[in-house]
Amino acid sequence: MSLKSTHEIPAEPVRAGKGTVKQVLIGPEEGPNFAMRRFVMEPGGGMPNHTNTVEHEQYVLCGAARIGIGDEVIEVAEGDVVFIPAGVPHWYESLGPDDFAFLCVVPNGPDEIRIVESE
Repeated sequence: MSLKSTHEIPAEPVRAGKGTVKQVLIGPEEGPNFAMRRFVMEPGGGMPNHTNTVEHEQYVLCGAARIGIGDEVIEVAEGDVVFIPAGVPHWYESLGPDDFAFLCVVPNGPDEIRIVESE
């Protein structure tokens, strides 16, 4: 069993992102099958188009964002749930006026992240 506060967990800037930080809430040392991360994007922040070799299950905690998943663009807000299949390009843009935050659960395993160049 593990109990901790998100206030105790360091937030690391997402290198490829803009105005975005990530906290690893549950890592592979605690959960053998899945990792849980929390992302926070300031208004106007986001992440570029990229792919991952693992799927993502996401739950929006607060704020609003535009997310591109493959050829589809959606707008999400508090309480929405998003599934992103492995290998599908996706990007994020925080719409403001408040921070956009979401939980992201991924399988523990090798994950290769590739930035998708704009055409």
